[in-house]
Amino acid sequence: MKLLLVEDEEDLAVMLARGLRGRGYTVEHAYDGEEACYLYGIGGYDLVILDLNLPKLDGIEVLRRIRACDPAARVLILSARSRIDERVLGLDAGANDYLVKPFDFLELDARVRTLLRADFVQRAPIVKCGRLSFDPAARTLTCDAAPVLLTRMEMAVFEYLINRQGIVVSSEELFEHIWDSEADPFSNTVKLHIHAIKKKLRAAGAEREYIVNLRGQGYMVTEDPL
Repeated sequence: MKLLLVEDEEDLAVMLARGLRGRGYTVEHAYDGEEACYLYGIGGYDLVILDLNLPKLDGIEVLRRIRACDPAARVLILSARSRIDERVLGLDAGANDYLVKPFDFLELDARVRTLLRADFVQRAPIVKCGRLSFDPAARTLTCDAAPVLLTRMEMAVFEYLINRQGIVVSSEELFEHIWDSEADPFSNTVKLHIHAIKKKLRAAGAEREYIVNLRGQGYMVTEDPL
């Protein structure tokens, strides 16, 4: 999952980005409101973490512009503006959630997870596919009881696919939502990561391919053999 962090306090932004990347997210950072709007227009982000006190363009205006161009955007406000009327203003402007500074990173992490699974409310906390079990909170994957040890990026790819079981996801969509803007879109990195995940699943005892490659279309995680 790819997040856009909009925060002008550099020390806080570095700390948050490090913590979120440690949870397996791809994080890009904007220091002001204008940059945030520009990046959102080209980035394909799954969630925006948005401060309100921003240079160049206030966070509320950033939120309104994002919401105007993308009604389905998921936005978490992270702000020192703590009065009830200020929080109501942010939520009325289109935020999905509002967290007041100072905060505990564990709470931020939990709220991010909640917002990111909002489109998949039908799924259980532990996502299952055949003999595979994925725990999004602990970020662990097992095949029966055997752990499948994936790298951070491999886990991000698998999480994106398993959250869309039965749906074909193109290489372009995977690349847009997993890798940052500095990655080479013309490389075969998606194919290599899929190959590595399949190899590790087989090593953990998977009896068949859970990730299906549909030629010319993309990849799909499925419980039913094709």
